Amino acid sequence: MKTISYYYIFAILLILNSCSGTEEQEESTEATEEISVDNEIKSNPLKNVYWGDTHNHTGNSFDVYLFGTPNSTPETAYRFAKGEEVESPTTGRPMKLTEPLDFLVIADHAELLGAIPLMYENTPGISDSKSGQAFLKIAPDKTDEKGLQKIYDILNFAAFDQPNEANLGSKDLINDLGGENRKEAWARYVETAEAHNDPGTFTTLIGWEWSSNNSGANLHRVVFMPQGKDVADQFLPYSALSSDNPEDLWTWLEETSSRTGAEFVAIPHNPNISLGLMFPETRLNGEPIDREYAESRMKWERNVEITQIKGDSETHPALSPNDEFADFETYDFALTPDGTRSKPTEADYVRSGLKRGLELEQKLGINPYKIGLIGSSDSHTGMSSIEETNFAGKGQHDATPSKRPHPTGIGSSKGWDMGAAGWVAAWAESNTRQSIVDAFQRKEVYATTGPRITLRFFGGFDFSNDDLGNNMVETGYDKGVPMGGDLNQNGEKAPTFMISAIKDPNAANLDRIQVVKGWLEADGSTNEKVYCPFRRS
Repeated sequence: MKTISYYYIFAILLILNSCSGTEEQEESTEATEEISVDNEIKSNPLKNVYWGDTHNHTGNSFDVYLFGTPNSTPETAYRFAKGEEVESPTTGRPMKLTEPLDFLVIADHAELLGAIPLMYENTPGISDSKSGQAFLKIAPDKTDEKGLQKIYDILNFAAFDQPNEANLGSKDLINDLGGENRKEAWARYVETAEAHNDPGTFTTLIGWEWSSNNSGANLHRVVFMPQGKDVADQFLPYSALSSDNPEDLWTWLEETSSRTGAEFVAIPHNPNISLGLMFPETRLNGEPIDREYAESRMKWERNVEITQIKGDSETHPALSPNDEFADFETYDFALTPDGTRSKPTEADYVRSGLKRGLELEQKLGINPYKIGLIGSSDSHTGMSSIEETNFAGKGQHDATPSKRPHPTGIGSSKGWDMGAAGWVAAWAESNTRQSIVDAFQRKEVYATTGPRITLRFFGGFDFSNDDLGNNMVETGYDKGVPMGGDLNQNGEKAPTFMISAIKDPNAANLDRIQVVKGWLEADGSTNEKVYCPFRRS
């Protein structure tokens, strides 16, 4: 049986025009929503597109707080995502999204979760600990931005057990600010997420970020689940202070899922600054990728964050020299304090990672990099604000144009090095926790760099031009599979694809659709080609 998988054939939409235009747009061909009695959730068996951000940080993340944004809270983040006007935690000015989001994951760092705000609340066990006392001596006032930045620098050294003026090590951080001391912050966050979850209207997904910086390599994962408080109360988020190896994270996810019933989704982000470790051929212990590794990774990590504030991870000119758009939002500032710059390798970018997965599948019988693509913000302000005309910056250090020529505190980057980030779109039956997570699990999701482009992508073996009518979506599901699915067939019949792309009415026109195909040659090498089935004349 021949298997053709969409993970190797993915659509990239490029918006190149500078104005919106006024031409009529194609009407969506979604099925009519099924509406039951009052108070029941609307459901569409042919699915609606829901827009969200799975990677938002608030002051519960130590870096957000220490970068001078102590008033960034989950409450404000949810209200902003729901379309309310709020006061920006970075500028103090009112801000409001052009259109509200449908779902949000506040993914604060599991490491020292909520420790810094609790420290300034004089919380017993934190404020009076060795680490707490040392930090309060350096910055007794939470408005002391220079003092807060100094604490951040010490944390970076202490986490790697490097010499620092506070004489702290990783064990001190775990004992004083991590571990069980995170219970209060986690409980507060879960309560806030529950309060703002409104099934059918706005979905809050409980999650966090596991922030592995293995020798400066960004191996971070955002983790979330469809379950609520009853399950979240049974564990504390797994932290990279416990282990910076993704395989240990997967082991924890397996054990915790079996114990609590949590259905975890883990999403790697920023492959572009992983220093060659995100799509590797060998494990961190130096051994080759094997079948067990591939199975574990594909169970928990079915998608990857392809674009966010710290640049685009789709491809790089050095890896795709024949693609004229390969240099979009390149970013190479590794997460090291010494100014290390990342050199692009095939293990750092999604397009080459997809092709490497084909090579490994031939050897192992299973592909560890068969992934869907999502975008999100990685905002460190609590504001999921990525519109060019309504941008909150990565954090306090680049919140306004006047600050952007200066260092951000993230590697050696400056504010102007940041992009405006992206969104994730999920095709789901309803705007509910389970339905949204199910979309991620089957990889019926996609990324944009901001514009809310409505994209449908179906593959099959029996599509014809007659299928491109009002019943295209229903036909796509009946005769083929949507984005994220596998095509299986006997014989050598070539697949065909149906693609529908509708512009964001608030953004620029669509200039073209590109389809990038990656494949395995007979000799085991890989190749790629960019097709352009549509281009505005």
